[in-house]
Amino acid sequence: MKKNGQKAKSAWCKKAVEAIQKNYRSVLVILGFFLLWEFSVVWFKVPEFVLPPPSAALKHLFIKQADANYNWPLHIRTTLQEFILGFCVTAVLGIGLAIVFVWSKKVKDMVLPLFTFINSLPIIAIAPLILLWMGYGIKTNILIAFLVSFFPVVINTMTGLDSIEDDLLDLIRYLNASKLQLFIKIRIPNSLPYIFSGLKICSTMSIVGAIVGEFIASDRGLGYIIISAQYTMSTPPIFSSLIVISLAGAGLYWVVALAERLIMPWAFKKEQKG
Repeated sequence: MKKNGQKAKSAWCKKAVEAIQKNYRSVLVILGFFLLWEFSVVWFKVPEFVLPPPSAALKHLFIKQADANYNWPLHIRTTLQEFILGFCVTAVLGIGLAIVFVWSKKVKDMVLPLFTFINSLPIIAIAPLILLWMGYGIKTNILIAFLVSFFPVVINTMTGLDSIEDDLLDLIRYLNASKLQLFIKIRIPNSLPYIFSGLKICSTMSIVGAIVGEFIASDRGLGYIIISAQYTMSTPPIFSSLIVISLAGAGLYWVVALAERLIMPWAFKKEQKG
């Protein structure tokens, strides 16, 4: 048993390393972008209050500055906490709701129009109402992150659960399989590519929702820093926050992509053969 467990762990580690090696070009592109940004600002002598170089933004992150001495670890930790919890809540509830909708068409017909109506509302418009109802705190920002990002997860998962050939459904009915067996053995495995597509969208939208919540209902976090720096016309902290926000969103996206490769290795083998 131990040997089998070690083999499984080593296989997963190999897959993870292979996935990281395949994405090294993306890392190089990002590094090249920052280098181009740095040299362009210096070469064209762009004023720092208009567009600071990445080095100035990084200085505010790692070195205390007299003009904007923020508690960066606290603010980054707050935003990451809201972002990750918002993503997890959205993933669980979004996939769960999609399964319920496909399981029962009556529930889908009653509830889905309500979700469509909520999703069509501008989140920046209803955020003040959420603040009045729930007050300041991490719960408010997690709820806003959920409202921003849950719809793609629900729709993509529903599409995957429904995209089954009629002949296969007829065969399953002929074999007298239960509805639960149909979901566990056919629908859910078939929907995995769609689920991961929705989660990839959610990974970037969740942090947008968290930042919007911090704009309106928070006294800490990277969104709070952006608003505070805007009032003082201090541009480097704004770009410092934006860099961290972008890296956080990209990092979670890569984690989801890595999980997709580990859980669905057969899909990527087909791509390589093609």
